[in-house]
Amino acid sequence: MAAISVIRLSGPRAIELTDNIFKGAVLNKAQTHTLHYGRIIDEESNHLDDVVVGIYRGPGSYTSEDVIEISCHGSPYIVKEIMALLIRQGARPADAGEFTMRAFLNGRMDLSQAEAVADLIASQTRASHRLAVQQMRGGVSSEIQLLRQKLLDFVSLIELELDFGEEDVEFANREALEKLVNEVIVLTSRLKETFHIGNAIKEGIPTVIAGRPNAGKSTLLNKLLQEERAIVSDIPGTTRDTIEEILVIDGIQFRMVDTAGIREAHDEIEVLGIGRTMEKIAQASILVYVFDITTLSPQEVADDIAAIQPQNAKVILAANKMDLNPYANASEWKINDYPIVPLSAANNMNIHYLMEVIGESVKKDIPSDLPMISSARHYHALERTQARLNDVLSRAGVRDHA
Repeated sequence: MAAISVIRLSGPRAIELTDNIFKGAVLNKAQTHTLHYGRIIDEESNHLDDVVVGIYRGPGSYTSEDVIEISCHGSPYIVKEIMALLIRQGARPADAGEFTMRAFLNGRMDLSQAEAVADLIASQTRASHRLAVQQMRGGVSSEIQLLRQKLLDFVSLIELELDFGEEDVEFANREALEKLVNEVIVLTSRLKETFHIGNAIKEGIPTVIAGRPNAGKSTLLNKLLQEERAIVSDIPGTTRDTIEEILVIDGIQFRMVDTAGIREAHDEIEVLGIGRTMEKIAQASILVYVFDITTLSPQEVADDIAAIQPQNAKVILAANKMDLNPYANASEWKINDYPIVPLSAANNMNIHYLMEVIGESVKKDIPSDLPMISSARHYHALERTQARLNDVLSRAGVRDHA
């Protein structure tokens, strides 16, 4: 149910089929990219709805075919009746994603742009939207296309040499070829490096809140989300399993994961909970380590971080319960230049500052001069490309040596 629905047709008979049921302008004679008001009439001359029909003649349409868009009232009954009427005229229901598939097959967009359409539809934040729009506009493919064309030009020259092999003529400058191959390797490496942040922006940055029992992890999660999502208790070990929720900070989506407190387990369930905590930490892009500044010494915090071994995760230290120890100097707990945020989750102190630190830890990794890739297919294609190019250099080196 909606105020307006749009029914789209694409194909060589799209205009003709709509003309058969539309009473208004003669669509076959209408100019492309024009709108026409009229009525939809069925075979028995029943008036189904007043509509606006948009006509887009190929190849200047989304699919490069003739396209019709019928804007009707959003009653499910009206939509169903108009679609059934079009099917009786000779149309068929489109498969999922078929309009974009036709656009790809007809050369309207490349495969990376076609994939970005689904990403754009699924985008829920400003960052994921920008990433999808950038890819739809050919941001990734345009970077690669120019260098690909240069490689093809070199291949053509080398093949030309093979044709004149007996005449000992060299058409392709080997130093220029090596320089170009290295140039492409550098680009593929830089694009590959963007996958981690690009895919994380698309899916949500995995952000784990970890620490000892009763450090205030669940309270912190609730304050970040501004809702009572996790159960809070003074009893250590209340959280036995992970709790995952979405938090959007400055247009970037973070998958916040509250975890079981890390300590020596006292029962089998707690063993499983702590095991899952360590799994989530291993998968995290950001680790917010929460500790009670009233009970832990700087050395104990350092030992905890060393024991966790966060690997590739960016670590942010959250010195909690500052309200109980207001004269503590949080900088004394700083480790390895990790940013530290003094806060009181219970009193909402510095929660927004922590959110800023989390957001900035991601923003500084977003390249400003290069498109990001978010597709695993693109990443593996770049890996294969890099391997082949390294093989070219290796084989060239063998021949030169010989």
